[in-house]
Amino acid sequence: MQTDYDICVIGGGAAGLVVAAGGAKLGAKVALVETRALGGDCLHYGCVPSKTLLHAAKVAQTMRDAAQTGLPPHVPEISLAHVMEHVQDVIDQIKPNDSPERFRGLGVEVIFGAGHFIDRYTFKINDRLLKARRFVLATGSRPMVPAVPGLESIPFLTNESVFDLREPVPHLLILGAGPIGMEMAQAFRRFRSQVTVIDIGQQALPREDTDLVGVVEGRLKSEGVKFYLGHRTRRAEGNAGDIALTVESREGHETLLHGTHLLIATGRAPNVEQLGLEAAGVGQENGRLKLDARLRTTNRRIFACGDLAGPYLFTHMAEHQAGVVLRNALFHLPARAQTKKVPWCTFTDPELARVGMSETEAASAGISHRVYRFPFSDIDRAVTDVDTAGFAKVIADRRGRLLGAALVGAHAGELIHEYALALSKKMKIGDLAGVIHIYPTRAQINRRVAEQRAKEALTPSRRRWLQRLFGLRGGKAATELPVTEVARAPARD
Repeated sequence: MQTDYDICVIGGGAAGLVVAAGGAKLGAKVALVETRALGGDCLHYGCVPSKTLLHAAKVAQTMRDAAQTGLPPHVPEISLAHVMEHVQDVIDQIKPNDSPERFRGLGVEVIFGAGHFIDRYTFKINDRLLKARRFVLATGSRPMVPAVPGLESIPFLTNESVFDLREPVPHLLILGAGPIGMEMAQAFRRFRSQVTVIDIGQQALPREDTDLVGVVEGRLKSEGVKFYLGHRTRRAEGNAGDIALTVESREGHETLLHGTHLLIATGRAPNVEQLGLEAAGVGQENGRLKLDARLRTTNRRIFACGDLAGPYLFTHMAEHQAGVVLRNALFHLPARAQTKKVPWCTFTDPELARVGMSETEAASAGISHRVYRFPFSDIDRAVTDVDTAGFAKVIADRRGRLLGAALVGAHAGELIHEYALALSKKMKIGDLAGVIHIYPTRAQINRRVAEQRAKEALTPSRRRWLQRLFGLRGGKAATELPVTEVARAPARD
């Protein structure tokens, strides 16, 4: 069959842009189809604006907390309009990297419009019929709106509209205590909005262990965020500036909550509608594409990557999957997408980052394991920074093989990568203990928590055996002290 392109990419978000640019640089003839603007959710409604907003909120909080460092505190005057203009300025600075002009300069044909498959080999858009050796679906995801009676009749925000705000937000109601809900709750509270978070789950950030979440939840509560966890939203009513939610506890008690604005943060749904997937022979199950480990759909000529493919809705996962698709689509290499050992981070303050198994997952899987912790309060750099909240947590099997790791604390999203590398190389926890870490840095916590296994192994009986064998004459050992004292024993590189 004669084709027009080597690859036709449908969707100009993070995954689609990597496939398009990578394919063109490798010598492929590429078409890129997008309905709105290149850059996708990450640039316009996700990672870039949210992290810019969080940084501005942290600066405001730092000004208020300046007395902790011996400086006079200052209560900043907050203009949400000015903050959101700054957010847009940052988007505009990054936007040229994802511009149509840049991709056309790489040799990619960029086509704007909405289209659909008319058969297994043809995509129709703007009265054009595009035929390609391989198609790549990268249409991303959208906010999932829950079926709450009355919600369709009142104004609400999602991640796609919250950054358009320019008016003050006296009281923000947030449905959903996942990463988006928690990040926005802290940001708006630090901008002096009243914030109330409602979620049907018993804890925020349900994918994480309770002890880690407790640190984040505790910080937000201390800053004034109110939580209604374990509550189902029964009704929504009101108008712009006056919104009411009726929520019900698990015991059946109803509470009426009032706010001026409502943010929906209850998850994401893949964009699969109106693509003509049935005509293309692309199968679905429970609203998601059927994909194999090589990210091929049931039509082996059509691949998928990014949020549409799942299961992890992260930009870094979209980029990884795009590389897998390129190797399969262009070179027919049996590349497989990584589904384990994927790091992620919730960018609250403190941050919560994880890679690999959690303690809860290890226990649920029936895996014999050990858990090691070390607090940031015993890391000198955390003390100098007056930011000691949180701890590192490592999960290992009985032989010391690393199963997973998590950190809750400042810069956790940066520190987690050492564990991601260790897991990918199938290292043991002792390997981390043997690495020299710069003093004073927060990264020392990765060595200190790993050392807990060695201290655990040095029992009093083993210590006495070493004394007899080598003629040592020391007195009371750290191993005979309470566990809390062992964790606080000084150790510097």
